[in-house]
Amino acid sequence: QAKFVESGGGSVQPGGSLRLSCEASVGSLDYYIIGWFREVPGKEREGVVCISGFDGGTSYADSVKGRFTISRDDAKNAVYLQMNSLKPEDSAVYYCAAAETLITTVHAMCETPPLRTGYWGQGTQVTVSS
Repeated sequence: QAKFVESGGGSVQPGGSLRLSCEASVGSLDYYIIGWFREVPGKEREGVVCISGFDGGTSYADSVKGRFTISRDDAKNAVYLQMNSLKPEDSAVYYCAAAETLITTVHAMCETPPLRTGYWGQGTQVTVSS
């Protein structure tokens, strides 16, 4: 079964940067759409950005456009989230998740997190505070 493990969370001051990593134990990312999601207590998990392992297409949430960048390293079966100009409202538990390309699209996956059909990591805490 596919497994995805996040790392790289931590605490940073407003305006700072963090880079999250998601390593996948799959043969190839080509067959998956991989996304970063975040959740804060009392709110639903929301999509931050999703990327197609097949063609590299992406979908970003409006709140992070211009500040966050997703990338992938096929040789390492890894996906990264570079977060710049961080704001206190970016504080959340960030999750890496993947779903097979046959069942979703980058836009659909980020719009509706695949809580039941996706493969989810354990989450990593990001705290932005002065």
